[in-house]
Amino acid sequence: MKKIYLLAALIILFATNSCSVYNFTGTGKIDAKTFQVGFFQNNAELIEPGIDRRFTLELQDLIQNQTNLNLVKNGADLSYEGEITDYRISPMTATADQRAAQNRLTIRVNVRFTNKKKETDDFEKQFTFFYDYPAEQQLAGSTLNSALKDIFERITQNIFNESLAKW
Repeated sequence: MKKIYLLAALIILFATNSCSVYNFTGTGKIDAKTFQVGFFQNNAELIEPGIDRRFTLELQDLIQNQTNLNLVKNGADLSYEGEITDYRISPMTATADQRAAQNRLTIRVNVRFTNKKKETDDFEKQFTFFYDYPAEQQLAGSTLNSALKDIFERITQNIFNESLAKW
């Protein structure tokens, strides 16, 4: 009986081990072994302190968590660099007395991706996302943290999909 379990375990091990063409993150087979993320400086007209560092770290974390690539400081196979080009707050909906009922924070990031192993994958592209919040709330504290979390989560995932997952 133990031989049957052992045989079944070996079959499963070899079956899952040989399927390196696709993985659960959707990245498929990546020829690269290393990546680097340059500091994404905030060049927007409206400056929110610290978002440049936060965005840079969130992009690094996402790539580290969803791939087997190693983060290096220079000379990487894959390189991400760019800047935050827009940080904008706009009124979205109005009340009957012509005051804003809802505001929208929009952030745009320009990204330059370089793949030393496959130069046809290189691109420069802008990624944008937004967060709506009630106008009576100030964009500070927990509201700002929620906004940045949602926006950066979406933008970093879109960058990942464009550069590695090809979705």
